[in-house]
Amino acid sequence: MKVTVDKIENGKARLLIRPQEKEDFFLPLSELPEAVEEGSILEINFKLKEGEKKAAEKRVGSLLDKLKKKNN
Repeated sequence: MKVTVDKIENGKARLLIRPQEKEDFFLPLSELPEAVEEGSILEINFKLKEGEKKAAEKRVGSLLDKLKKKNN
């Protein structure tokens, strides 16, 4: 996915999804390349992290078990 950096304010960047640039989202500047500035065009790639998903599900399941035991 390609985005245009539309605006940078208060440590956040408003990113417009290319090519239409009608949808936007915000990210902290700390998550973007150091030299980014308004007007920069970035390419964002996503990776599926199945191992992290399973670890999160296990953690949530454990917390739910604790809550159920506490309420009984």
